[in-house]
Amino acid sequence: MIIQPILDLVAICAKKGIANAILSPGSRCAPLTLAFARHPDIHSRTVSDERSAAFIALGMAQQLAQPVVLVCTSGSAALNYYPAIAEAYFQQVPLLILTADRPPEWIDQWDGQTIYQEEVFGKHVKKSFRFPDSFSNEDQIWHAGRIVNEAINLSKQFPAGPVHINIPLREPFYPAEGEKFEYPEHPREFTTVSGQSQLTEESLKLIKNRLAEVRKLMIVPGQQKPNPQIQKLLEALAKDQNVVVVTDTISNLQSEHTISLHDHWLGNENLQAELAPDLVISFGKSVISKSLKQFLRKSGASHWHIQPDGQSRDTFQHLTRILPCASVEFLGWLGENLAPQDEQFFGRWDGLEKRAQEALLSAFSSLEFGEYPALYSVLGKIPQLSKLHLANSMAVRYVNFLGRREQEVICNRGTSGIDGSNSTAVGCTFTTKDPVTLITGDMAFFYDRNAFWHNYAMPNLRIILLNNHAGGIFRLIDGPAKQPELEEFFETKQQLTAQHLATEFGFFYSKVINKEELEAALSDFYEPSLHPKILEIETSSPKNAEILKSVKERMRLSTDDGQQSTAAEL
Repeated sequence: MIIQPILDLVAICAKKGIANAILSPGSRCAPLTLAFARHPDIHSRTVSDERSAAFIALGMAQQLAQPVVLVCTSGSAALNYYPAIAEAYFQQVPLLILTADRPPEWIDQWDGQTIYQEEVFGKHVKKSFRFPDSFSNEDQIWHAGRIVNEAINLSKQFPAGPVHINIPLREPFYPAEGEKFEYPEHPREFTTVSGQSQLTEESLKLIKNRLAEVRKLMIVPGQQKPNPQIQKLLEALAKDQNVVVVTDTISNLQSEHTISLHDHWLGNENLQAELAPDLVISFGKSVISKSLKQFLRKSGASHWHIQPDGQSRDTFQHLTRILPCASVEFLGWLGENLAPQDEQFFGRWDGLEKRAQEALLSAFSSLEFGEYPALYSVLGKIPQLSKLHLANSMAVRYVNFLGRREQEVICNRGTSGIDGSNSTAVGCTFTTKDPVTLITGDMAFFYDRNAFWHNYAMPNLRIILLNNHAGGIFRLIDGPAKQPELEEFFETKQQLTAQHLATEFGFFYSKVINKEELEAALSDFYEPSLHPKILEIETSSPKNAEILKSVKERMRLSTDDGQQSTAAEL
């Protein structure tokens, strides 16, 4: 039997610009699966593992800035979406989650594949809807269309995010012989008009008066997609007006005029007073650097956060003003209304940055082989056009330590988990023909191996696998590093390599254990190919810890740091 409101649902999705759906096989979801798979304007892909499917959809939606549909069957299938949904919620990525369900009368009656699916994602979706469970009345059909419109509109409204529709379905699920799918040519559609919040003239006058007292301004952008207009404004503020702009790698706003090596000297109590700003202005989402967050919490500096929806984000514990406007508009206004800044303050930050750059070059010219110097070499070979996906734990921290990147940097810092890194990168490959590079550790890589369990080509995917056969970050944190259970219960040592996985999925594979092999492997790593490539860099976890500590000590001395940054600052 064909359920017309399901066809209407898909038609509304297409009408509102949704062009991609990730479907996971199941029987209860068959009406949804067939409706999406047969619609001419929606590209549907099937991914069997729901956890991977959800992260793949996340990776696509990150790039497309449009909702991607997720469809799964009833029962525990929906629960496997949860990690990616939480990540999407905190990253503000739009997803439309459609979970097929048993009819309400069969929940908790020992019928197969039933759980409590209504509002199952709790506070990690913008809203959860329940689709009608029958359509005998015209009002129910009207209600179904209203739900779909509202859900899609809500997923796109700032801040964007995941929205859930739970859809109870009764048998029969499949069309009878001779039944035809007829999508409405003009489905009922309504949109929401939402204007950008703006500061009033009175507010701007008060802000200007306060800025007249500021001589040590610091701007801290959080995670966001690249924005050339914002980057140009920040460069002008730093270059021409002596504003200190501190940029993590995930801000995608680094330049030669911004501070990007701050992790190498922040944390020194002797520098706290002279580096402390008068005022911090932030925008975007999270920052990686724990040392930066701790420094600003101790500084006592007032903090203004640019947040178009006006919600509070008090990361540095000194929030005094929320600026409900667009970042680009406020930064443009700021450049025209900022009082002269302290050149010595700017010069101190800029001097530390330049000394850190020189020290890094010196340090990596003489280090023995390990994942840190290996990654330093790898980063120099990645094409500028490549999307650069970073797994959590050490991969993203290493890249942040190494300073400015030209590529768009993508990392799941909404929840900062290791799950889904592979899948998110795979989703990205479905949206672009440019190279997509994933830099990952062994724990994150093997945890998400089902990312590759599908039937779609990914010739532009390149994977740099840092395999130290353990969770190496725990050697760098004082607590677990000092425990006798370190290797078994914290590092969780393993002896896997990616060779068998590469064979199973038809990937090109190479493994290197020294600098010479690495240089040879990188020489053609980005040459076009029909299949993805994995470059596995095999190292020792204890040796990697020694190398990182050695580099940190050199950086400490080069920046005149009064004390060595502690491993806890990771």
